[in-house]
Amino acid sequence: MKNVAIVCAAGREGKLLVDEAISRGHCVTGFVRGAGEAVNPKAKTVIKDLFDLTKEDLLGFDAVIDAFGAWTAETLPYLPKAAEHLCDCLSGSSARLLVVGGAGSLYTNQEHTACVADAPDFPEIYKPVAAAHDAALKLLRTRKDVKWTYLSPAGNFVADGARTGKYLLGGEEYFVNEKGVSEISYADYAIAMIDELEKAEHIGQRFSVIGA
Repeated sequence: MKNVAIVCAAGREGKLLVDEAISRGHCVTGFVRGAGEAVNPKAKTVIKDLFDLTKEDLLGFDAVIDAFGAWTAETLPYLPKAAEHLCDCLSGSSARLLVVGGAGSLYTNQEHTACVADAPDFPEIYKPVAAAHDAALKLLRTRKDVKWTYLSPAGNFVADGARTGKYLLGGEEYFVNEKGVSEISYADYAIAMIDELEKAEHIGQRFSVIGA
């Protein structure tokens, strides 16, 4: 059993991560911003903004999962800042930091000189989101003082998709399943993240996951 903190636990992915971890018998504390933000009643809930968290708040956890999400021009700059703040809180600690990442920074060639977001057909509307996630990943790569892991989802990350329990793992490069599709539900992504929590196979690495 792991003692795990999930930050932004009331978000759509955060709630699923809480549920998945609890279903496996882990001890879960969900950090939420406001009193009206509900998570699984079997989790301990702490009302505290991510940027107000301190080293003391995160003492005793085996892992912290960063489920911070941002979509607007006003909130996107906070995405890499959230990763940086949690790194500062965990600096030198034995606790792991697992980050819900983005797909836009996955490489599209073996030389790792081009990524998904560079493609001419990549939608303009998603470029700011991809850039913010990329900035967070680049920040993590510089943090040798933190046991971080960054998990990129499939190109099509489906909030209300089914929980199939099946997925395929990849590395730094964009890939598709045998149907030629890069897609995963939030629920299956949560399974992959909690599997990584348990197995600890990608410390100090970015890896990726798609639906089978």
